Formats: sequence, C-alpha cells, structure tokens
Amino acid sequence: MNNVFSPEESSAKQFAAVGRVLSGYSVAMDEQNFMRRRVRQVGAVLIALFQIFLVVLTVMVPSSYVTAHNILHHLNFLPLMFSGMIFGARGAAWSALFAAAINAPVVARHWVEWPMDAKDQILELSIFSIAGLIAGFLSDRERAQRTKLEKTRQELENVYLELRASIEQMKKAERLSAAGQLAASLAHEIRNPLASISGAAGILQRGSAPPEYLQESLDILQKESQRLNKLLTNFLNFAKPRVPRLQNTDLNELLLSVLSLAMHAALDRRVRFTQDQAGESVEVACDPEQLKQVLLNLLLNAVDASPEDSEILIRAIALPHGAAIEVDDAGAGIHGEAAERIFDPFFTTKPKGTGLGLAISSMIVAQHGGRLSFDRNMRGGTTFRVELPAQKEATHAE
Repeated sequence: MNNVFSPEESSAKQFAAVGRVLSGYSVAMDEQNFMRRRVRQVGAVLIALFQIFLVVLTVMVPSSYVTAHNILHHLNFLPLMFSGMIFGARGAAWSALFAAAINAPVVARHWVEWPMDAKDQILELSIFSIAGLIAGFLSDRERAQRTKLEKTRQELENVYLELRASIEQMKKAERLSAAGQLAASLAHEIRNPLASISGAAGILQRGSAPPEYLQESLDILQKESQRLNKLLTNFLNFAKPRVPRLQNTDLNELLLSVLSLAMHAALDRRVRFTQDQAGESVEVACDPEQLKQVLLNLLLNAVDASPEDSEILIRAIALPHGAAIEVDDAGAGIHGEAAERIFDPFFTTKPKGTGLGLAISSMIVAQHGGRLSFDRNMRGGTTFRVELPAQKEATHAE
C-alpha cells in the first residue's frame, strides 16, 4: 500500500527536516566550541609546563655538558612556535614574556660563569620569539579567514532557506491559480452541454412538439450526457491519475494494437498509417493500458491534423537508457500560442475537443519517469515523441 502525501505535507516535512539539521548543526557547533576551549586551556598549561621543564633541566645539567645545553636552548623553539600556532600573535607574545621571565635567572647566572652561553641563549630566545610571533600572525589571519568563510556560509544558508520558503509559497500560489483556472475551464466546458440538455428537456416537457423534434431532443440528451460523462472522466483522470502498473512490454506489438483502434478514424479521412519496425524488438517497462491511451490520443490528433491522402509515420526506437515512440504527421504544424499551451489543461484548437487529451498524456508519461515533447518535422508537420526510461519491471498498486 502506497502512502500518498500532498505537496503541502511534503514541504512541511522538508522544512522540518531542515530544522532538525540546523538544530543538530547548532548543537554540534556548541560542542565543538566547548571542546576547542578545553583544548586551548590544556594546551596553554602544557606549553607553560614544558617551558618550566626546560629551565629546570638547564639548571640541573652541568656547564661542562655543552651539547646538552645547546639542545635545551634549541628546544625553546617548540613552545614558542606552538603558542603562535594555537593562540595567535597574542599567545606567542605572552609565551615569549613567560619564557624571558623564567629564563632570566639562568641567563643572569650564566652571564657571570659562562658569558658566551648567556649571549647565545638571549639571541636564540629573541629569534624564537620573533618566529613565534610570525607564526601567530599567520595563524590569526587564517583564523580570521575561516571565521569570515563561516559567516558567509551561514549567510548563504539563511538565503537558501529564505529562497526555499519563497519557492514553496510560489508553488502553492501556482497550484491554487491552476486549480482556479481548471475550475473555471471546467465550468465553461460544462455550460454548453447543460444548455443543450436544458433546451431538449424543455421541448420534451411541453409535449406538443412534432415527433421528429422529440427524437432529436432524445438524441441531444443522450449525446450531451455522454459528452459530460467523458469530460468529467477526463478531468478526474487528469486530477488524480492512476499509478502505473509496470510490466515489460514490446512497443512494436503495442503500436499494432493501437493502430487497429485508430484505423477507422484514418479510413474516414483517407490517411495511411506506416509503422517503421526496422527489424528490431523494442521493450520497456511500462503500463501498457496507460501507454495505449497516450498513443491513441497522439494518433487521433495526428489524423485530425493530417490532410487527406497523407501518411502518418509511427516508429519505436531503442535508446541507450530506455526507448522512444514517435508519431510523425504531415499537417500544418503547431505554432504561436498553441505551441506554448499545447499541454495546458482545457486548451484545444478543435471545435469539439475537451483540451485534456495531451495534458493527461503528458502526465501519464511523466508518471513513467519519461517526457512527452513535439517538434517540427521535415514534411512541415509535427512529430510527437514519447521518451520512456529503462526501469525494472514492477507492479504498483493504486
């Protein structure tokens, strides 16, 4: 059993999902900021402890161990660089001041006992502090860029959400407008048959009309009632089409069965059907009954558009990712307003047309995941093309 949701329900669920995502993102950002602060605090403590550790080792190592003192001096580079990378220029400056403060007693002692080492230590601490400040400056720039990008991303996200909301409102307004147009068109189409039925009923009610008028009135009642029933049936099919029941179908065989149905209309106008099979079998998963409805509509339209003693070409074509059916007539083509509104409900150029045939056909093809289109052909007429995608055979319940 399929679950059917209205567009409004789908939109509400989509925005609820977006809200959940944004809420989750906000919580994640809060947790990330909290963890970042904890890491920075721990990092600051570790850097300070490492600097104190180096000073303690420098004091404990005898002056005769020159190599060890050089290594300890050079290790001061690490905390100063890490301070700049993690905390920026301000963090590097505080780390340099802290290093100068805790190293001052050691430098003062070495200045008396070992002046050369004290001078080297002052020079190295100065160079390392400058390097840390440069690293901090670059880190601040990178962090500022990242903040700017995050702000831009947030602004774009807000714009996207506003745009989505505007689009949904436009879609809703468009659906309401379409519903209003359909209702107005349906009322207009029903008015003429009702007027005929009312007139015929009035003649029958008076009972004084000649017998031929009585029979004509009965014919009008029957004909217009059938017309109303067909109109309402087509409207309901358009408003709530049946879900396709897909099964593997040979399109050439399907075309043969549809041609037999449309043959009587072609004979009346002395129009010939020519099916181009090209010696190949074209199969696709579709609802054969619905596709027959589409093709019969296209063939009857082609017959109406074609001049007498002309030819209508029909072909099924295998495509890399599906199949296509083309109906090629020799009529006058579709131009102007008709070309723009050909698939609109209740738009027709036929005196007795309902204007729902192509609209329903387009909807059926769309439900199959395909596309119904038309173009001018080499004979000056119109070629309607039904494209169907390749899909697995399946059966869908209504």
